Amino acid sequence: MADLLTLEDLDLASLRGKRVFVRVDFNVPISEDHKVLDATRLEEAVPTLQELSAAGLIVILASHLGRPKGQGDPRYTLLPVVYELERLLGRAVRFAHDCVGSEVEAVIREMDPGEILLLENLRFYAGEEKNEPSFAGQLAALAEVYVDDAFGSAHRAHASVVGVPERLERKAAGRLLAREVTALGRLLGEPERPFAALLGGAKIEGKIDTLENLLPRLDMLMLGGGMANTFLAAQGHDLADSLFEPDRLDLARQILERAKGQGMEVLLPLDLVVTDDLANPGRVETVPVEGVPAGTKAVDVGPKTRQAFAQAIGRARTLFWNGPLGVFEKPPFDAGTRELAQALASCPGFAVVGGGETVAAVHQAGVADKIGHVSTGGGASLEFLAGKVLPGVAILEKGR
Repeated sequence: MADLLTLEDLDLASLRGKRVFVRVDFNVPISEDHKVLDATRLEEAVPTLQELSAAGLIVILASHLGRPKGQGDPRYTLLPVVYELERLLGRAVRFAHDCVGSEVEAVIREMDPGEILLLENLRFYAGEEKNEPSFAGQLAALAEVYVDDAFGSAHRAHASVVGVPERLERKAAGRLLAREVTALGRLLGEPERPFAALLGGAKIEGKIDTLENLLPRLDMLMLGGGMANTFLAAQGHDLADSLFEPDRLDLARQILERAKGQGMEVLLPLDLVVTDDLANPGRVETVPVEGVPAGTKAVDVGPKTRQAFAQAIGRARTLFWNGPLGVFEKPPFDAGTRELAQALASCPGFAVVGGGETVAAVHQAGVADKIGHVSTGGGASLEFLAGKVLPGVAILEKGR
C-alpha cells in the first residue's frame, strides 16, 4: 500500500507561524435556512485542525460545496459551515468571502499563529475542477505548507488536490486521509477471512470496477437493493415493475459464474418488500422472490433475507458495505438497511462502511461508533477499492 507523507514528516514544531493550506471536505448538506444538516465531515476534520493550530501554524482551510458550475452562487456559500466549525472547535474561525486574490491575502497577513481561516467555495472558480495552472498557482501562493485531509475529493485531479501540492515542497496527508488509506488498504492487503462484501444501492454501474477488483479476494458476496434486482432478473425471476438494469443482465450472469467458479458464497434476496406506489403506498407486502405480484415493485429486502445476511455478517472477519438495501430514504422501506447496520455493529470482525447513504444509515441506526471504519469518501472509497490510483493520494506518497 501507499506509504504516505504524514504530519510527522512535516515536523510541526519547526513550522510555527508558517501558513498551511489544508484541503478539507466540507461538502455537507445545508438547509434552506443556512444550517449544516450533517456535521460528520466537519467532526472528522477536527483532530487535524486542532493539531495544526496547536503547533502555531496559520491554518487556511479550503473546500468545495455542491456544484456551482464555476461561478459565485449564494446557495453554495461555505459561510454556514463557519458557525458549525466554531461550535465544534470551541473557538472563533475567520471567513474569507473569496478563495484567491488580494482581499484573501490581506486577511491572511493579519492572522496570528494558531488562527484558522475558511476560504469561500473553491468551485466558484472554473479553474478548480479544470486544475488550471493560474488558479492552482494563486492558491499555492497563499501558503508555504500543504496538508490534504479531504479523502472524499482524493479521486479528483483538481487544482486544490494536485495543483497546489505540486507547487509546495512541504506537504502531507492529514490524520483523516491517512486513516482512510490505512483502513481501506486492509481490504486490499491480506484481509482476515472470511472476507465479505455487502453491496446495495440502485445500480451495478459505478460499482463494476470495485466488484471486479474485490471478486477474486472475497469469500462471501451479499447483494441487495436495486442492484440485487438485476441479479435476480438475470436468474430468470419476474420482478414486475421493480427497478433493474436490462443492459446489465449478461454482466450479472458472468459475475455469478465467476463467483461460483471460485467457490464463493453468494447471497441474493430470498424475499422482498413490495409496494404498488412508492409515493402513496396502497399495498405493502412481503413476498418470496419467485412471487412478485404484477403491478408492484421491490422496495426493501424481506425478513428472511435480513436474517440470512445477518448470519453471514456474523461469520465474517473482514467486511465491506456500500449501498442501502432498499428505498432507505422513505420509511418504512429503510427497515432492511437499518437491521443490517445493527448486524454490522455486532460483527466480530473488521467492518468498513462507505458511501453517503450507507454512512447515513449507520449514523441513523446509532451504530457508527461500533464499526471499524466509516469512510467519508463514497466515490473515492469505491475507486480506491477498484485498485485505481487516486490523484490526491498519489501526490502525497513518499519518494515522489
